[in-house]
Amino acid sequence: MLTLDSMLEAVPHAALVLDTERDVVVAANQLAARLFARTHHPSFRFAPHIAANFAGFVVFLDEVAHRGRAWRRDIPLQDSDLLPLSCELRGTLIGQGAHMVMLTLIDLNEMSRHDQIAEAGEVQRLGLLEWQRAQAFFSELERQNQLILNAAGEGIYGVNADGKTTFVNRAAREMLGWSAQDLLGRDIHSMIHHHHLSGEIYPAHDCPIYQSFRYEQVNRIEDEVFWRKDGKPIRVEYVSTPIYDQNVLAGAVVIFRDITERKENESKLRNAMEQVQALREQLEQENAYLQETIATERAHHEIIGSSPAILQLLSKIDLVARTEASVLISGEAGTGKALVASAIHKGSARRRRSLIHFKCSAITTDAIEAELFGQMRGAFPGALRDKPGVLELAHNGTLFLDDVDELPLNLQGRLLHALQERTVTRLGDTRARETDLRVIAASRRNLETLARRGRFREELLMFLNVFPITCLPLRDRREDIPALATHFLKLSCKRLNIKLPMISKLSMDKLVAYDWPGNVRELQNVMDRGSIISTGGKLQIDLAIAPPQGATAELTVLSEAQMETAQRNNLISALRRTGGKVAGEDGAAQLLGIQPTTMYSRIKKMQISADEWR
Repeated sequence: MLTLDSMLEAVPHAALVLDTERDVVVAANQLAARLFARTHHPSFRFAPHIAANFAGFVVFLDEVAHRGRAWRRDIPLQDSDLLPLSCELRGTLIGQGAHMVMLTLIDLNEMSRHDQIAEAGEVQRLGLLEWQRAQAFFSELERQNQLILNAAGEGIYGVNADGKTTFVNRAAREMLGWSAQDLLGRDIHSMIHHHHLSGEIYPAHDCPIYQSFRYEQVNRIEDEVFWRKDGKPIRVEYVSTPIYDQNVLAGAVVIFRDITERKENESKLRNAMEQVQALREQLEQENAYLQETIATERAHHEIIGSSPAILQLLSKIDLVARTEASVLISGEAGTGKALVASAIHKGSARRRRSLIHFKCSAITTDAIEAELFGQMRGAFPGALRDKPGVLELAHNGTLFLDDVDELPLNLQGRLLHALQERTVTRLGDTRARETDLRVIAASRRNLETLARRGRFREELLMFLNVFPITCLPLRDRREDIPALATHFLKLSCKRLNIKLPMISKLSMDKLVAYDWPGNVRELQNVMDRGSIISTGGKLQIDLAIAPPQGATAELTVLSEAQMETAQRNNLISALRRTGGKVAGEDGAAQLLGIQPTTMYSRIKKMQISADEWR
C-alpha cells in the first residue's frame, strides 16, 4: 500500500504535507527536509518559515481550498537558520477535508542554474555552426545576386551586424566614386555618411541605417547626403531594411538614388514660384495704385483748351514724352499737374507699363518711408508681410511724385541715392533690388525757394528739374473756360444720367469772370453742382461768391443745424482750395486759422470724404 512518505519521495522537488488547522508539517520528503534544514525534525510548524507576506500565504491557502490547487512566487520563505529561500509554491488539496494540503516547493535559484547550464551547452554546441551559417549566408547572397545587383539603376550596398560593408553594386560604385576594394569589409558610414550637408558631424548611432541593423527597423529617408570619394556631396533618398538569416538579424541592405538634379530643379522651381508670387504682389499693388489714380482723376482723360498756354504745354509734353528725362511740373492746386504727368507717360516708350502716382502729402511721415522703399516682414512694429515700395512698383514704368515739396527732408537724400543708383533696399532688408524707372515730380510751391531756405535738397531739385513744365492757373487762361465748362458739364450729366442743360451767355460770362482760386478742379465741382440744381433746361451757376465788404445785408438768424452745415461747407471749400492738403504751409488748417489736429478731428466728426472736395 502506497504511504504518504513514499508518495512524497516520488516527487522530484521538495514536497511536504501541511495540516493547515494545526500549522503542522505531518510529512516531508528528504528534499524538503534539506531545504528547510530540518533533517532531524520531520514534524515541524510551517509558519516560522514564512519570512514575509503572511497574508499572501493565507490567500494562497484559501485559493487551494476553493479551487483544489494554486501556485505563488511572491511569498518569501526561510530555512530554520533564517536563511532566505526563493521558491515557487504549488499547493494541492488532498484528502476529504479542506485542511490537508500538499506543498511542492521548487527552488527557483536551482532551476535558474540548470537553465543556464543547459543554455550554455546549447550555445556552445551551436555557436560555431551558427556563425559559419551567417558567414555562408552573405557569401551565397553576394554570389547569387551579383548580376541582378549590378544591373539595377539604384545604388545598393549591404552591411553586416557590425556595420561592415558586405557588397556594393555597380551603380553605387559609380555614384560614390569608390571601388569595391575601397569599401568591402570597412565601416561604410565613416566613408560616405559621416557629415551632414551643413558640415555637422553625423554620429553613427543617429544614422537610420545603423538603426536598421541594430534595432530591426525599416527606415525610408527622403533627403540626406552621401559623400563621394572626391569629397563632393550628392543628395540621396534611400531605404534601409534589416535582413535575416534563419530569423537571426544578420545586417541591413541599403537602396539609394541620386536626387541631386531633382533637388536643384525643385530649388529653381521654388525660386521661380517666389518670383511669381513677388510679381503677383507687385501687380496687385500696382493695380491698387492705378485704381486710386483713376478714382482721383475723375474722368480727366484729355487736356482741354486752345489758349496759347495750353498749346505751349502740349508742345512741351510732345517734346519731353519721347525722352527719358526727369520732369518737374509746377503750378497751383487744381491746375492739372497729374493730367500732364499722365499725358507724358502715355506718350513715352514706357506707356505699356504702369504710371505709379504717389502723393507725398497724403501719407504720414512715419509711413512714407515704407511706402517709398518697401518693407520686409518684421522690419518695424506693424510690418506683418513683405511689401514692395512705389520705387519697385514703378520698375520699367513711370513714378509720379505728386506734392514732392511735402517729402520729409530726411528722406530726400535716400530717395536721391535710390534714383541715381537705380537700386532700392526695402526696410529691414540688406539686398538691393535694381530699378529702371522714369521720374515725374509735381509741386505747388517754388522748390528753388525751398532749397534756398534749406527745406529741400538742392541735389534732388537738380535731379528732378531736367525739364520744367509750368501749369498756369485758370485765371491766366480764361479763354479755355468755355471749352472746359462744356466738357465737364457733359461728363457730369452722363454720369448722373440727367438731361444736358443749356449754358446761357450770362452764365458763361459769369464763369469767365470768376477768379477760380481752385482752378480746374473747382470749375468741375461748379459744373457738377450746376447739373444737379439746374431746372427748366437752363444751367444754374452757384459760385458761392462772398458779398463785398461793407454791403448791407438783412440780418439772418441761423439754427444750430444750419450753422453746422455752414461749417461743414466751409471745411469742404478750404480742402477744395488746397487740394486736400490739411497741415503745413498753404494747408487748409492754416487757411482757416486752426490747428491741423482740430481740422482732422472736424473732418472725422462731420464725415467729410475726399470725393466731396476733389
